[in-house]
Amino acid sequence: MTMKALLDLPQDVNQTLNIVKAQHNLKNKVEAITLIVNTYKIEHMEPELRPEFVEKIQKTEHQKAIKFKSVDELRKRYQ
Repeated sequence: MTMKALLDLPQDVNQTLNIVKAQHNLKNKVEAITLIVNTYKIEHMEPELRPEFVEKIQKTEHQKAIKFKSVDELRKRYQ
């Protein structure tokens, strides 16, 4: 899904987008913004907030739980 937005950018932000666009040989500022946001997401977002992590957790929510009597029993299962 894509979304259209009209943005009023400060001059320094606009210049930065132009630099990113040129450095990465991008076609337009939308590609530059996408690159910057994706880089931020990878480098700065906590794993539990990433959409891939949420999706993975949602898939496991309906699985039957495994109960362990002790930590040793858990370790034996996963070693």
